[in-house]
Amino acid sequence: MAPLPLPALRPPSTGLRRAALRFAAPLLLAVAPVSSGAPAPALRPPSVPLVAHDPYFSIWSPADRLTDVATTHWTGKPQPLRGLVRIDGDCFRVLGPDPAGLPALPQVSLAVEPTRTVCVFGDARLELTLEFLTPALPDDLAVLARPLTYISWEARSRDGRPHAVQVYFDVGPEIAVNVPAQAVRPERVPLRGLQVLRVGSVDQLVLARQGDDIRIDWGHAYLAAADSPALQTRVAAGESARTRFAQDGRLPEQDASAA
Repeated sequence: MAPLPLPALRPPSTGLRRAALRFAAPLLLAVAPVSSGAPAPALRPPSVPLVAHDPYFSIWSPADRLTDVATTHWTGKPQPLRGLVRIDGDCFRVLGPDPAGLPALPQVSLAVEPTRTVCVFGDARLELTLEFLTPALPDDLAVLARPLTYISWEARSRDGRPHAVQVYFDVGPEIAVNVPAQAVRPERVPLRGLQVLRVGSVDQLVLARQGDDIRIDWGHAYLAAADSPALQTRVAAGESARTRFAQDGRLPEQDASAA
């Protein structure tokens, strides 16, 4: 489909330009104190944006630390994302409160920027950086329109020694339904060069609900990563997958749908 032509924009008249200049002067005076040498206070967001695209696809961590509570949709309903890390065989939580028996890796810093949220964790051995990037930049509308958030991990030794590091990430099926009681269908999607999992509601009720306190229950949520011999992905019950990873760094032997 060919793009629709945009109407030509006419330059403002001289009168409008003068009006703009007249209104600009007091605004400049009003914001002048901001440029003083006083340091800006550290940002403490009331809720931390992790995935922020539109009212349907909007996931937040409403706490000071990513490990304090489960992530939620902007309406406050649970849409859990969970992350774990194993350092030399010791397992820690870095995203979400589960499993409750595992300690949290201390959160060192949190930065919320226009297109990304960066959280740094660490102990005496290792520093782990977790980044959620949503490239919502208006200079490329094709990229802006993608409902994609990129998640990256980076580990750096703090004590100068080599360490064995494994990371784990899962997405609960609540991300694809309005309420948790709705039936979902998780599955693996074959795609060259990637390992792709997806989940969607069984009924696929497209635009069947209205109101403010609703979540999407049509379409599919995808979790994808570049294929690699070091990568394991499974369609599995979250609790059993997290327990297995915490114990030995592995996932269940096969997808739950194929068991």
